Amino acid sequence: MKSSLQTKSRAENDPLRRYLSKTTDSKKMYNFARKFLAGGQSHNARFFNPYPFYAARARNQYIWDVDNNRYVDYWMGHTALILGHSPKVVTYELRDQIDNGLLFGAPNRFAVELAELVSKCVPCAESVRFCTTGAEATMYAVRLARAYTKRKTAVKIAGGWHGYNSTLAVGVSYPYQISESAGLLEEDEKLVKLARFNDIEATDQVLSENSSDLAAVILEPVLGAGGVIPAEPEYLKTLRQECDKLGALLIFDEIITGFRLALGGAQEFYGIKPDLCTLGKILGGGLPASAVAGGSEILSLADTTIERAKRERCWIGGGTFSENALSMTAGIATLKHLRTKRGSIYSSIGNFGKQVREEVDQVFADHSIRTKTTGEGSLFATHFLNPNQVEIKRPEDVVMSDNLTTREYYFSLIATQGIFFIPGHIGAISTAHTKADISHFVKSTANFAEHLARSRSSTHK
Repeated sequence: MKSSLQTKSRAENDPLRRYLSKTTDSKKMYNFARKFLAGGQSHNARFFNPYPFYAARARNQYIWDVDNNRYVDYWMGHTALILGHSPKVVTYELRDQIDNGLLFGAPNRFAVELAELVSKCVPCAESVRFCTTGAEATMYAVRLARAYTKRKTAVKIAGGWHGYNSTLAVGVSYPYQISESAGLLEEDEKLVKLARFNDIEATDQVLSENSSDLAAVILEPVLGAGGVIPAEPEYLKTLRQECDKLGALLIFDEIITGFRLALGGAQEFYGIKPDLCTLGKILGGGLPASAVAGGSEILSLADTTIERAKRERCWIGGGTFSENALSMTAGIATLKHLRTKRGSIYSSIGNFGKQVREEVDQVFADHSIRTKTTGEGSLFATHFLNPNQVEIKRPEDVVMSDNLTTREYYFSLIATQGIFFIPGHIGAISTAHTKADISHFVKSTANFAEHLARSRSSTHK
């Protein structure tokens, strides 16, 4: 009897066994999905070993899988769902619109209204062009910069992620000098140079070396896939000054930070205005929408109603589903709500984020485990430090950290605590999350820390 109880206890404390036992339908679906979907899904980040759970429904801060397991969701649709899953302020408007047209294939009042809202919220957004995905928006932003400056070279952050468009799929994963994918052209890659994040001296050198042909510098003010690492204010200030000096455009990729760090995004949060920015995720209120926004003089190059020679026009946009009525409606409802409640929303989710970052690190420190939980506002990610590390300031630091333990931590939360992240990726807090959710998260982290400390202690004996 004692042996049976010990076996059961070990199984309950083994995250992999727990996960396998409670996600049997997800395993079946994964095996079936691989027959029709390459890899069993259509977004590389969504896979984690041994297989991802398959979602069935979601509401507020919760997501349920096909086995009917409920999780508190901190992945929040790749950070897009700042109001939680299916918020009533959005779904009410969508229900009304469904019977009145999904896709017009024509200019419509919804796109005009959302563009006006973006312009009122985002400091640099004198003019806006909608598209559908973040990768599309960042590709167009670089194309606009090249058209405007009549130069070719773009500088991006080593470890930074701007979607898998061919223009910017350079230096995303370590080692940065090796091509990211088969099918990318070496000729294109030569026109994108890599800078070291939060390193003013090294970045200045790259800008100086490419000054005569520098069209743009593009970066996420808080690196997402690169480790949820905030830019240092002085670093952004220097980029602004150098771009002005060299006649290049500064582009903020605000697909993640837009409408999340503040209503006006990172440019409001940091007080630094870029020439162009890209927006997505929150912009669509849970539906597909993205945009390029910036100075009207730059965006006018995309205005095909102005008489220009063919090579003087900058063709951007044109996607069939750009400006579709449902995405625009969801975006309008979301931005109106954020604008009306900005005072309470951003302080609330920002305080929750600060609490998570501080208390998670303290919990691990209490068990003599060294971590750094990075992030800003309502964004966060925990990194386990190796003995020679003291800080996480750049993507290179994330690469050198203890990523195996990081993934073990996130997977344990999924398997044993009903808390959902994509292992190793960004965490995001929504207005649907509560004090009880945050307390549960910290307590769950303490359970993992205790188990990890015990495990390490027995290993060293």
